[in-house]
Amino acid sequence: SLAGIMLLEVFLVLGTVIFYFLFSKKKEEETLPFKEGWWGRGQKPDMQEDTAIRPFKVETTEEELSDLFRRLDQARFTEPLENSCFHYGINSVYLRKVVSYWKNQFNWKKQVEVLNKYPQFKTKIQGIDIHFVHVKPPRLPEGRSAKPLLMVHGWPGSFYEFYKIIPLLTDPASHGLSDEHVFEVICPSIPGYGFSEAPHKKDFNSVSAASVFYELMLRLGFNEFYAQGGDWGWLICTNLAQIAPSHMKGLHLNLASVTKVGFLHLLSVLLGRCFPGLFGFQEEDVRRMFPFLEKGLYRILVESGYAHIQATKPDTVGCGLNDSPVGLAAYILEKFSSWTDLEFQNLEDGGLERKFNLDDLLTNIMIYWVSGCIVSSMRFYKENLQKGIGTQKHEKLTVQVPTGIASFPNEVMHTPQAWAQKKYTNIVSFHFMPRGGHFAALEEPELLAKDILQFVGKVEKEQLWKKK
Repeated sequence: SLAGIMLLEVFLVLGTVIFYFLFSKKKEEETLPFKEGWWGRGQKPDMQEDTAIRPFKVETTEEELSDLFRRLDQARFTEPLENSCFHYGINSVYLRKVVSYWKNQFNWKKQVEVLNKYPQFKTKIQGIDIHFVHVKPPRLPEGRSAKPLLMVHGWPGSFYEFYKIIPLLTDPASHGLSDEHVFEVICPSIPGYGFSEAPHKKDFNSVSAASVFYELMLRLGFNEFYAQGGDWGWLICTNLAQIAPSHMKGLHLNLASVTKVGFLHLLSVLLGRCFPGLFGFQEEDVRRMFPFLEKGLYRILVESGYAHIQATKPDTVGCGLNDSPVGLAAYILEKFSSWTDLEFQNLEDGGLERKFNLDDLLTNIMIYWVSGCIVSSMRFYKENLQKGIGTQKHEKLTVQVPTGIASFPNEVMHTPQAWAQKKYTNIVSFHFMPRGGHFAALEEPELLAKDILQFVGKVEKEQLWKKK
């Protein structure tokens, strides 16, 4: 009978859970080793590295612009299929509109001024030039000091993603937010992205990036700091929390993926819809995850083609993108459409201007174009994924640092708190955000800023980092 079958399922589940807790060994707390690399060209020189911090400004030349316009003028477009919207990737009817705006209205020189409104610097770490934005508060309440916050972007984003959230964190009072906690914000470009030099050697992965950024924070004089990230920033900041738990006061993520999948995960995928409570799922988890075939497996297959290419042969496809601004824009804009809201695929314009404006989208694309970094940015996938998912030391280690997670509803894949908890053992705040997708800092700066502020408030009030 049906009741009998259901009873059997319940016993199976309970048995599995008991077995799991009895026989899964508690791992000793250990840290991730700092990765001492040297990523410059050729042999490592014998002399000490120059640790000077040099001011940097984005600059642009007339040659650069005339070369860009020539290429935009000579673009070849393909006719899209009728009624295909964004289901086959970017729709070239809309792409023509973007290119026309790029040529006739977009003012790169004005955007360069926007980029330069925050102080930027470069410094050599492990043989390569690291670029970062460093913004201090314009004013501090009496007797307060600014809290250092490292913010790390991902692909295909850039440090520019944080330009709308920076003022909310460095000067919250002027934006109607609580100024109980005020931040000093450091946004580096991942090596191989934007204006950070690309590694010249193989094997520069997320642990390498975390080690470089750890060195950067120490060089800036920050012995204790907070870190925030989404996309690759999630993994880099996670690794940094594993390398230097005693230096990181708190970790805030707007994406928390779990790469080590156990038997309980699989069971919860099979039975979580019927027995959510048993697996620690909330109603919202069930809504976002099920039916799992459609919202999990099928979605991964449909949306991860780019990652497969970039994790195997990034240089091949990268050649075309680095040579064609229109190709580069098509490749990047498609991600800004689907990762902001998968439903946008049903629109002729991919919904791109519903949450962003073309100036912001093209500024991000121009950072990739003028620095020529698309290939090196794509290689980061190969360096992180070529050994296989779940095989690296950092994937097996937990994170003890106090963690806050802002879970945005339109993120491509949803991670329930019950799953995240196995990796991040000290989650002090987990919030289902009311709206927003993958590029949270750019799309919903205020929602993200408020979540960061309340998280840091909790950590500070209870001095949680001291209890690690």
